[in-house]
Amino acid sequence: MAELKTKPTKLPVTAFLDGVADEKKRRDSYTILELMQRATGAKPVMWGSSIIGFGNYHYCYDSGREGDWFLTGFSPRKQALTLYIMTGFKRYDKLMQKLGKYKTGKGCLYLKKLDDVDLTVLEELITASVKANS
Repeated sequence: MAELKTKPTKLPVTAFLDGVADEKKRRDSYTILELMQRATGAKPVMWGSSIIGFGNYHYCYDSGREGDWFLTGFSPRKQALTLYIMTGFKRYDKLMQKLGKYKTGKGCLYLKKLDDVDLTVLEELITASVKANS
């Protein structure tokens, strides 16, 4: 089985975030950093060179593939702030209706800027997702 390429590293999280060129995205990233620390009670860890993860869990698929991953995390990508909500979004319809302006992928929440969403709802979403995987 192929090994995961994205793994925890010893790279400093603050050095990575300080290197985010767009000032607004950098400020938003620090806000998400604080929010995810509160939601998880975990310290941030760089996963690869561009993802900040919080906590960890072991997964095992029916196929037998297994590995370790973070409970929640984010990356300040060029196009959007990408938040990793490992449980997906189907079970959070009510929260998603109150969240604000966003796009989703299977387990990714894409935000152009934090001003577009309700931060209280965002923290509720992250906290619920973390509890579901703990």
